[in-house]
Amino acid sequence: MELNENAQIDTSQVDDRRDSGGGGLGGIPIPIGGGRGGIVGVVIAVLVALVGGGFGLNAAMDGGDPAGDNTSLEQKCSADDALRQLDCRNTLYVNSIQAYWRTALPREFGEQYRPSRTVFFSRAVNTACGAADSGVGPFYCPADDLVYIDLGFYRVLAEQLGAQGEFAQPYVLAHEYGHHVQDLIGTAAQMRRQQQRDPGNANALSVKLELQADCYAGAWARNATGTADAGGQKIFASITERDIQQAIDTAEKIGDDAISERANRPVNPGEFTHGSSAQRKQWFSRGYSTGDPKSCDTFGNG
Repeated sequence: MELNENAQIDTSQVDDRRDSGGGGLGGIPIPIGGGRGGIVGVVIAVLVALVGGGFGLNAAMDGGDPAGDNTSLEQKCSADDALRQLDCRNTLYVNSIQAYWRTALPREFGEQYRPSRTVFFSRAVNTACGAADSGVGPFYCPADDLVYIDLGFYRVLAEQLGAQGEFAQPYVLAHEYGHHVQDLIGTAAQMRRQQQRDPGNANALSVKLELQADCYAGAWARNATGTADAGGQKIFASITERDIQQAIDTAEKIGDDAISERANRPVNPGEFTHGSSAQRKQWFSRGYSTGDPKSCDTFGNG
């Protein structure tokens, strides 16, 4: 994967709350690596959260932190070495994902795309879906239409979950923006109504929603090299098959069964909420092979 050094990084699509005091959990610091021993507890929390609701959290509660201050991020992402910075690269990934959906959503679903910001936070954050800490992993909150991520999650993903490779990062973000798309076109609301009518199938319906978000991520990946910044500069210079394999490998590593096994928990398909490794690989691959988000009908394909 190669990003275009001439692409403009639009930091307005990000809300940087990393210096806002941690928010959310009474100011209690949640370690996300660095200090000895701290990472272990976070990894356990991430493993449990990925099985039970993180990486695609759906809830509805009141609250939320005030907007962050992007001044430092703007300065960093306008510097010559911007693409060497994790947060600037991730901002550019967000730019690409939203550029894709800005065109694809009206073309494929007849709906106008409403942009969503990605919130960078550290340790903990207040959201309209309630308080969250870094252990939850990345998530989309439908109550405020924002994507949330502690960028330290990528270290956990690589070092503890075994998902190596840079392209794991845009895959994670594209998955969360898939939930934003589901919110815009009404799929998420319809799924929640089905869960209320049929609580016995609540987990199975959640799996369908998550797999569709994986498929949407694959559709973006197929079309990512065609996305451009506001001035028409292509965002990606190239994406290779090795990059796509990194995304597929990540999808496999975060399947419910793989997460349960790594956490030494029994593998119980009836408790899955995000899909098995095989399912997540299958649906990301479908989105990528077709490049068509309309092929991502997980609800109509059993």
